[in-house]
Order: sequence, then structure tokens, then C-alpha cells
Amino acid sequence: MFPGLHAKERPDHPAQIWARTGEVQTYKELDDASNRLAQLLFDAGLRPGDGYAYLMENHPRYLEIAWAGQRSGLYYTAISSRLTADEVSYIVNNCDAKAIVFSHAKRDLAEALADRMPDVKVRLMVDGAIDGYDSYEDAAATYPAEPLANEVEGNDMLYSSGTTGQPKGVRRLFNPVEAGTPDGLATLLQLLWGFDEHTRYLSPAPQYHSAPLKFSLGLQRLGGTVVVMDHWDPEDCLRYIEQYRCTHGQFVPTMFLRMLKLPDEVRNRYDLSSLTSVVHAAAPCPVKAKLAMIDWWGPVIGEYYSATEGAGFCAISSEEYLTHQGSVGKALVGEIHVCDEDGNEVPTGQPGQIFFGGGIDFSYYKDDDKTEQSRHPQGWRTFGDIGYLDDEGYLYLTDRASYMIISGGVNIYPQEAENVLSMHPKVHDVAVIGVPNEDFGEEVKAVVQPSDWEAAGPDLERELISFCREHLADVKCPRSVDFDRELPRADTGKLYKRLIRDRYWEGDRRISG
Repeated sequence: MFPGLHAKERPDHPAQIWARTGEVQTYKELDDASNRLAQLLFDAGLRPGDGYAYLMENHPRYLEIAWAGQRSGLYYTAISSRLTADEVSYIVNNCDAKAIVFSHAKRDLAEALADRMPDVKVRLMVDGAIDGYDSYEDAAATYPAEPLANEVEGNDMLYSSGTTGQPKGVRRLFNPVEAGTPDGLATLLQLLWGFDEHTRYLSPAPQYHSAPLKFSLGLQRLGGTVVVMDHWDPEDCLRYIEQYRCTHGQFVPTMFLRMLKLPDEVRNRYDLSSLTSVVHAAAPCPVKAKLAMIDWWGPVIGEYYSATEGAGFCAISSEEYLTHQGSVGKALVGEIHVCDEDGNEVPTGQPGQIFFGGGIDFSYYKDDDKTEQSRHPQGWRTFGDIGYLDDEGYLYLTDRASYMIISGGVNIYPQEAENVLSMHPKVHDVAVIGVPNEDFGEEVKAVVQPSDWEAAGPDLERELISFCREHLADVKCPRSVDFDRELPRADTGKLYKRLIRDRYWEGDRRISG
């Protein structure tokens, strides 16, 4: 399972297609480019177990840069292209990067960081260079397109998105096995969703995120083709599925919601019959949205629950979902334990913090406290999510532990109200949070990005509260609604709820939205 094998057997087969332009990178081109960068990094003194980083928008060179580390035993850190200089500086220095690659489009960040990366000796820039950086293309061209004499598997070291605090580097034990050794993810892609050398996989999300990056590399191990969108657009997504006859794709729930809210004439304009398997993850999906997608695209939509940490993995098919609505599936990696605040396992059907035992081990790099907080006394590991199991062992997510609202002693999971409100036709985006209340400690508030800003106001507030109460108990519904022109979401679809909550809790005083 390695691009080098496919480069020999099918050198002209597309490893990647750039959706917007149709630009193709063949397996021979991918193999040559990743070999040259691997040779460059080795010549600069990087050895198995060392780290390097790169920060780019979705870019045709992205996957070859990852493969250079994967095939030479390095820890490679893909950094979000939306972070500030302070955030990037923290990650680059925290991950012990000895080399870094920027794109020219991110030159302002590169310039701001020039004096803030003391241990970074190799500094490259794609598509042109600025002072302090060398041209990636020119530097790599001086090295042979031959594999290193001793190729061993590397590993990504990716950082959490920071939705609940300082980004954490997820590090797994370095295991210097021979490059091309089959990995667990590629096997899952084959067995669960039918990925193979004929697959055309649409990747619509930012490639710095764990799932898009790992799925793309996993498919290239198998010899398939990744079709990459440079940025997300709901109609473009449908257009590219038809244009490139995509067989597979991976999405997040907010993408489903955006596509479902397209006009019927747009949704029906494109031929999506090539799709054989679609997966989604990253956040709980509203049941109505999931059912609507299955009705539209057919029973090809699978779901999984995992995280960058990789300590556990659940999955569910469309057929299973129809009889277990709202579930993220059964555990395929790790055993699930649902525990109360004291660490005791709770009965079936009762929510608690989700732990996995027996899965892949990990640590948060240079942060023993956070690593310890992710551990149960029994050694089980958690991603920080809340959920429950049914009698058949299917897992249902309710929310993150840090987002739970406690109002008058009652535990309220805001995801329930978010799922309801997100389906309202006048809601473009929504976050439900707890805000200070003198009598009850917290009360439920919704912060809504309306589909039409002109509709924002008291009438829509009353309409949304009433709509929520038609579907949920009053205690779970917002007592008030504030309106915002845009909610802070990452390109991955993850909501930066902490930034919204901070507006209301700063100084423990009520702040109008």
C-alpha cells in the first residue's frame, strides 16, 4: 500500500484531480515529487522521528508534501491556514518542526513568523518565495526523484482545532516499520466503504483537517483518485460529483444542511448516480437532515465517529441508521464505556462521558496534564464527548462535556436544540449556549445567523422559540435568541462555540448579541 507501487504499475493513473481546473497529478508525478522533498529533508539532517510542518490553503502540492514525511519516517504537522501568527508560532515551536513549507498565498503569515521559529532551518515557499524563504520548486528540483535508501513509515501529528481551548498536538508512538506497510485506516476504507483503485473520492474540506488528509492519503495507498475542491460551495460540490463521476465523498453535517437548502431546481440539476458510498463525521447530524440526505442520494450514506486521537472508531450504514436514528454506530475499534462524573459506568440509555478501551494509544504532546485528563483510572481514553448506548450497543452522541448547560441543576445538551433550529428554513446557522442567570446559574440562549438578515428581530425570535418548543421540552429550548451576521466556523464545519460563549461570560455579565 504505497504510491511508489502504483507509480510503477500505473504511472499515468490520476492520483489527484484539482476539481476547479481539472489539473491532474499522476502517480508517477506524486511519487517523484514526494521523493524529491524527502531527499531534501534528509539532506538537511531530518531523520525518522523528527518533525516538520506546512501551512497552505488547499493546494495541488499539499498531498505530495504530506507523503514526503510519510515515506521518510517523519512527524508531519499540517497547520490550519486560517490561524493567526501567534497561533501558528505556538504550533510550529510546540511540534519541534525543523522544516516548514508555506504557500505564497500565505506569505503574510510566513513573513510575520520569520523571526519566531528559531529551530526551523529549512524554510520553503510554493509558487514563489519571499525573503527568508527558498523556492520549494527550485530547491526540490535539485534532488533526485528516487526513494531514500531506508524508507520507513512516518506519522501525522495534527493539532486539535482549538474549539475548546489551546490546540493540542496529538502524537502517537513512533514505530519505524517499512514504508508501504498496510495501515488500519486504508483497511477500514476498503472494508467499510469499498475504496479501491477505481475510486474517485471527492474531498471538499480543508486538507489540514485530520479526516480529509488521512482519507486522501489512505485512498492513494490503494491507488484511487482524489478529487480536491479548493474551497467549499454547495452547488460546486454537486457539479463536481457529476463532472468527475465521483464514487465516494466525505462531508460534515453543515455541508449537508447547505446542500439541502439549495433550491429544488439546483438540487435536481445534477446527475449524482455515480455515488456508491458517502461518509460523514465531525459533529452530530440532525436526524431530519440525515434522513433527507438518504432520501435524496439513496442508502449510500455512512457515518463514523472518531477523532484525531484515534483511540476509538464507530461506524453505521444507511440501512442501520434507518432503524437506529441518531446513532453513530457500533464500536469497530476500542470498547465503549459510558461513565458519570465519578468515573462509574452508567446504565444503558443513560448519558455520560464516552471512553474507549483497547484502542490506539496517544498523548497530547508536551502536555501531561491534558493527557492525564483524557484518561480514565482504568486506562480508557476519551475525546471529551457525551453520549449513551442502547441495548444493541449503538452509540448516540448528545454533546461535548464542555458545552453542557446546567440550569437549576438540570443537565441540558445544547446539540438537541441546535439540531431542531438548524432545520428551520429561516436559519442559516445556529449555536445554542448557556449564558449567566442569577437564579438558575445558566439559561439557554440561541445565537442565530438568519438566512435573511432583514428578518432578524423580535418576531423571528418568537417564531424560533415556538418552533423549538414544538419539538423539545421547554427546559431544552432557548429562552432568548440573539442574531449574528456570521457565526465563527472553521472551514471543516466545526463551530468555535467557545468564542461565542466568551462574549456572554466575560466578566460574568450579560452581553447582548
